[in-house]
Amino acid sequence: MSDRYLDFANSGIGGWLTGSLGLPRPAPLQRRADAGGGVVGPLLLGGYGEGRMAAVLARLAAANAQVVHADWSPDVRYGGLVFDASACRDAASVQPLYRFFHQAVRSVVEHGRIVVIGTPPDAMADAEGEAIQRGLEGFVRSLAKEARRSIGVHMGYVDAGAEDAAQTTLAFLLSPRSAYVTGQPIRVSAPVAAAPEALGHVGQRVLVTGASQGIGEAIIRLFAAEGAQVTALDLPGAQVRLTYLAAEIGVEPLLLDITAPDAAETLLADAKSRGGYDVVVHNAGVTRDRTLARMEPREWDSVMAVNLTAPLTITQVLVASGGLRANGRVVAVSSLSGIAGNAGQTNYALSKAGWIGAVRRLAPQLAAQGITINAVAPGFIETQMTAAIPFAIREAGRRMNSMGQGGQPVDVAETIAWLAEPQSGGVNGQVVRVCGQSLLGA
Repeated sequence: MSDRYLDFANSGIGGWLTGSLGLPRPAPLQRRADAGGGVVGPLLLGGYGEGRMAAVLARLAAANAQVVHADWSPDVRYGGLVFDASACRDAASVQPLYRFFHQAVRSVVEHGRIVVIGTPPDAMADAEGEAIQRGLEGFVRSLAKEARRSIGVHMGYVDAGAEDAAQTTLAFLLSPRSAYVTGQPIRVSAPVAAAPEALGHVGQRVLVTGASQGIGEAIIRLFAAEGAQVTALDLPGAQVRLTYLAAEIGVEPLLLDITAPDAAETLLADAKSRGGYDVVVHNAGVTRDRTLARMEPREWDSVMAVNLTAPLTITQVLVASGGLRANGRVVAVSSLSGIAGNAGQTNYALSKAGWIGAVRRLAPQLAAQGITINAVAPGFIETQMTAAIPFAIREAGRRMNSMGQGGQPVDVAETIAWLAEPQSGGVNGQVVRVCGQSLLGA
């Protein structure tokens, strides 16, 4: 659905009028389709002490043919800023952080990227070190709200020894693929399995549920475009649309109700017929919105079954019976409603918050088998569902975030694709918000 205010604010007369009235003027996000999927540049690197990420950042820049600067110049406009704060352990050590960004932040171009790299707070040797590293998260969240101009600001906590495993995460955060992700921490640990040398999704066997429209359609389009072998699952009622998509983009349609008693066994058989899935994306979901006092039992039960119970059962069966291959990926679509709650969505919020708990509990269990599990939590995404929301609520959803606009289904798909990369095995048990740093639940 078109965002008329965004279009107007970025037109000639609209820009003048909004500026004169002091109204917000969000910059339209720049995505892969607009600017490619590579790392932005040139990059300006800073840090304190013996930073751990210099070699990884140098390789990343070289792979993307980007110039790297070690010293700030007032004559250069930077595509990205990266500060390695992993060695910061006391108040004095974050003075360079202040000086770096105080000097350079206004040199970042529109749609630029900023990344602060830290050490996980719980890995620090003392309370002051943990306080400083945890404080970096507050710094990043605040800077993300100051940056504006569609600049993404990210916090990457990297465990000692996991530096090389952080490369795909940094590549995502420093590229247009992360257009609607900003202002949150992401932790990279030692990978759960040895990653193959080949990059990307070529040849991966991917299952996506709820695949016929909206976010699901964006996911299957992206994976198919990157060379994956995609099984696109949806209800039998979606046969016409799913058949059309299968013919258009070259995916394999699978008509199945995931709440059926034999759904997990059916998917296990399908997985084994393909040599196992490499990636399972639990995107299928329903809403049955009503205040709790008015909610019918069937409305509660259907949401719980589709959004949580069935995909959990499917995951457990596939993992236990070899339906997921080595270095496999499970990604669930949660929701900002599961983090912040929402009136009239007690059932939906419980089911989506449930995935946050499930991911954290299952992550170490699956890691023992070389499999990662993560979740994405979309905020206001422009879909048919949000287009039906009353105007005032829809506008509030669009504007109440640091980007000043709604996201697109492709923003969720890009985040899932990053988590599903064979080289992203160091990201496990994470819940990544795709919400433009929504004020809800912050």
